[in-house]
Amino acid sequence: MQGAGATITPYRDGPLIVRGDFRLVDQDGAEIDPGRNTIALCRCGKSGIKPFCDGTHKRSGFSAPSASSRPRPAQIIREAGRPEA
Repeated sequence: MQGAGATITPYRDGPLIVRGDFRLVDQDGAEIDPGRNTIALCRCGKSGIKPFCDGTHKRSGFSAPSASSRPRPAQIIREAGRPEA
């Protein structure tokens, strides 16, 4: 999938599924090798193998919608770049 980019899909009451060509780094910029092209990232904050999901969200009662509740980043960037009328 070289050059195809990545897709990130939030699953209702579950993780973010990342598929494709991506690079994962920690807060210091060190690369984390996931060893595959599809990963599940924790959204509940309770995983024992962060940043990856271990299924703990099911036992913890984590709840989150699958759809985004905020504007998409690309939409925000486009709107910020518009000249004043």
